[in-house]
Amino acid sequence: MCRNIRTLHHFEPPATPEEMRASALQYVRKLSGMRQPSRANQAAFDRAVERVVLATAELLGTLESHGPPRDREVEREKARARGAARERGPAGS
Repeated sequence: MCRNIRTLHHFEPPATPEEMRASALQYVRKLSGMRQPSRANQAAFDRAVERVVLATAELLGTLESHGPPRDREVEREKARARGAARERGPAGS
C-alpha cells in the first residue's frame, strides 16, 4: 500500500508536486485504512491529502542540505539492486 512513499528531500531535480501528492495519498490511505473512501468520507479524505501535500512542500522547502544532491537514476538503480537481492534470498540458501 505504501509503495509511492519515497524520500523526496535533497534530490536533483527537486521533488515534483505530483510526487508529493502521490506520497501524501499513500500516507493518508495507510493512516485511514482505506484505499478508496466512501462518498461520506471523500471530502475529509481529499482535505487530508491536500494538507499533507502542503505540509510536505513546506518541510521540503525549509530543510537544509549538506553535500551534493542525490541523483534520482542512481537511487533507482540502488533500489532495483536491493529488490533483486531480496528476490534471491539470503546468501547461502
